[in-house]
Amino acid sequence: MPRDHSTFTRCNSTGSISLGNPSSLNSGKRTIFGEGLPNWVSSDDEDEIESKPSPMSYKERRREAHTQAEQKRRDAIKKGYDTLQELVPTCQQTDVSGYKLSKATVLQKSIDYIQYLQQQKKKQEEERNALRKEVVALRIMQTNYEQIVKAQQTQPGHTETRISDEVKFSVFQAIMEQLFLTFSNVSVTNFSELSAGVFSWLEECCKPQTLKETVVKVLQRHNSRMRSQQPPNS
Repeated sequence: MPRDHSTFTRCNSTGSISLGNPSSLNSGKRTIFGEGLPNWVSSDDEDEIESKPSPMSYKERRREAHTQAEQKRRDAIKKGYDTLQELVPTCQQTDVSGYKLSKATVLQKSIDYIQYLQQQKKKQEEERNALRKEVVALRIMQTNYEQIVKAQQTQPGHTETRISDEVKFSVFQAIMEQLFLTFSNVSVTNFSELSAGVFSWLEECCKPQTLKETVVKVLQRHNSRMRSQQPPNS
């Protein structure tokens, strides 16, 4: 099939390309050697290419990415403030002017609430430690009482001479009544007089010798009352 030599010819011996008809490259179209399109692109294709929007430049893409990232950051901050207002009880209200709480107010109220929770936690830990110490003390007392009961049970004939709890309480009540009688002389008008009176009462009425005498008197009265209640020997 014969080739069309009107536009291009074979390469010559020097390797260059010779143009057959230069005028055909510029028949109403901008040539490839200029600033336009080659002549094999039709006018409809040229109009379609020129009507397409040009791609975004690097700066525009970077600006759009920055705008999207900034919007995401603002949305995350807003979501965080909304969550704080839902979690913090003191933030679940409007301010005195009736407007929505500002971000600064939400932050401050959240800080105050967290500090309050920390104080409550510290207080509960102190109470828990105190209760643990009481439990340890009660266990020690329980162990001691169990040993005392075990020792009493191993002694023959000890059950007949064991003092009942009612007698122990009666003796203890009598001793306390004697101490309260002496304490009634202490003035309670104000804290200063109460403090001075308590110290004086401790020095005068709660000395070991004085307490011993009080306990002896109470026991003597108790023994006398018990002997009087016993039936006479036949």
